Amino acid sequence: MISSSEYGSHSWELLVTVDHQHEEVQKEFLLRVTGDLHIGGVMLKLVEQIKISQDWSDYALWWEQKKCWLLKTHWTLDKCGVQADAKLFFTTQHKMLRLRLPNMKTVRLKVSFSSMVFKAVSDICKILNIRRSEELSLLKQSEDILKKKKKKDKNSKEPVTEDILNLCNSPVSSGLSGSPGFYSKTMTPVYDPISGTPSSSTITWFSDSPLTEQNCSILAFSHPNCSPETLAEMYQPRTLADKAKLNAGWLDSSRSLMEQGILEDDQLLLRFKYYTFFDLNPKYDAVRINQIYEQARWAILIEEIDCTEEEMLIFAALQAYHVSKLSLSSEAQDFTCESEVDEVEAALSNLEVTLEGGNASNILEDITDIPKLADNLRLVRPRKLSLKAIKPYWFVFKDTSVSYFKNKESAQGEPIEKLNLKGCEVVPDVNVAAKKFGIKLLIPVADGMNEVYLRCDNENQYARWMAACVLASKGKTMADSSYHPEVHKILSFLKMKNWTMSPQAVSDPESIDMKPECFVSLRYTKKYKSKQLAARILEAHQNVSQMTLVEAKLRFIQAWQSLPEFGLSYYIVRFKGSKKDDVLGVSYNRLIRIDIATGDPITTWRFSNMKQWNVNWEIRQVAIEFDQNVSIAFTCLSADCKIIHEYIGGYIFLSTRSKDQNETLDEDLFHKLTGGQE
Repeated sequence: MISSSEYGSHSWELLVTVDHQHEEVQKEFLLRVTGDLHIGGVMLKLVEQIKISQDWSDYALWWEQKKCWLLKTHWTLDKCGVQADAKLFFTTQHKMLRLRLPNMKTVRLKVSFSSMVFKAVSDICKILNIRRSEELSLLKQSEDILKKKKKKDKNSKEPVTEDILNLCNSPVSSGLSGSPGFYSKTMTPVYDPISGTPSSSTITWFSDSPLTEQNCSILAFSHPNCSPETLAEMYQPRTLADKAKLNAGWLDSSRSLMEQGILEDDQLLLRFKYYTFFDLNPKYDAVRINQIYEQARWAILIEEIDCTEEEMLIFAALQAYHVSKLSLSSEAQDFTCESEVDEVEAALSNLEVTLEGGNASNILEDITDIPKLADNLRLVRPRKLSLKAIKPYWFVFKDTSVSYFKNKESAQGEPIEKLNLKGCEVVPDVNVAAKKFGIKLLIPVADGMNEVYLRCDNENQYARWMAACVLASKGKTMADSSYHPEVHKILSFLKMKNWTMSPQAVSDPESIDMKPECFVSLRYTKKYKSKQLAARILEAHQNVSQMTLVEAKLRFIQAWQSLPEFGLSYYIVRFKGSKKDDVLGVSYNRLIRIDIATGDPITTWRFSNMKQWNVNWEIRQVAIEFDQNVSIAFTCLSADCKIIHEYIGGYIFLSTRSKDQNETLDEDLFHKLTGGQE
């Protein structure tokens, strides 16, 4: 019975359901509260009434109807807006979650369901020993992809049993501030930079970490490839619309898992969302490098990104013979046999790598001279209803522009045409075997893109001109310090492509054990017989056979970064004033409007020219303003507009990073740039 004095007061009954494992104890409790009682007081009353002695420190109140956590314990019920009709759930903040990693392995670990996803991903990466957590995020697979997978699973005769790596005993994942696993900010090398194995100076950390020797090898090494049948059953995007579906499920980084409908023991994908891999260092990043390599490998195998036949064979050679075989041999080694690495020696070698890019003799030259290129190239202009017109001209590349003249002698006068490459799209058009070295330029004009091809005579000429075009498209000149490394990167990629048939390679006995279908996409397994593929992969392997394990992975990543479509995330949008749908490609430095039917780029907008961007939440429209009074607005049809807004803000946030600062992130700045508030 309730006394009359209680009836006369402003108190009321609040129903709270408690999430506990004691079957003999009731789960629903009625608390008599007043509006001025704070959240902490409600929790205290509740724990006193439950009468179970256990650690309640990880518990918090979840408001089911409003889909929000009541974490500000000093706020009153009135301030939170909680009234008698509210259904509150008293539950743990850290829950089990299954994560599918880029290498297709699944880990099960405890994750905070009450923290923002940005913070939760940071904690996950500390457990897995992946630096630069800001480059990753969590992805929920779309219903269409899951339905197709379920159909294929029903058709398969044998049930699929998934091997799950359990990391639930991690101190970090249980919400404690214990050992941070392998996460190290010191100069002490954590991994051997050649083989990728943990160095002996850090092997003792394993005792406090969920990353045992075996678990570390699962994350840091590549394992034998999947069967061709498994590859055939995977979801393979055929069109730009299919590729857009892959990017629809990114979780909102500014909200918690629980707020986004994620339940305990659900499966999510942990993926590199932003394609700007900052400060990759083999001494600290064995897991990170392997997971980036795996994400690249699967993107190529399921044709999420397009590449030429020549490039596919290079990727196959790096996978098939190098990474697979070296990983197996590295795992066979005893970890503790590694020799100790002297800290001073490690610091010096790290310094050598840092200084390698800069040549002291060039510094003064870069300040006083603006470098230019001048050479004979061929110009190709596509024409409708006729053959392409190919003519030789004298080309001069200066600043961010290319001018061409009838011949070298007339270069002092006015050029036939001057092409400004700032903001253009640069696409390689290369076939090393056929001695074809072309550069496709898509230059923005008022009504779309102007298409121009440059043809070079040899590899060296192509590397110099291609590097200059790539820098000019970003608004940089050849005086920039990144020019010479860019030339070197292009030449090394061309060298990998340049192989000749050798009789020894084809008769190699190793080809008998090889399943080439595991290393190329389905398109090429349909085109060639198994023996033909094996011979061609062996051929390509000659150029990469001398590399170490980590070098082979880094080369693979570098080759992936060289592909024209690298780093593009696609969304189907409707631009303001347009009557048809288009595809929007979001990259680390630009937005591209693409024709949904042909796949051709229509317009490019650079982030460097962007003044401001915001979202009209009522009509779900993203609006962006650029320099020279250019403004665009669009609604997103294949995903929530918040995802695109977060992508743009996220890339701008990542561009503010520098090697000088420590690895602590300005979380407030990230949320300010990605939150969608003006």
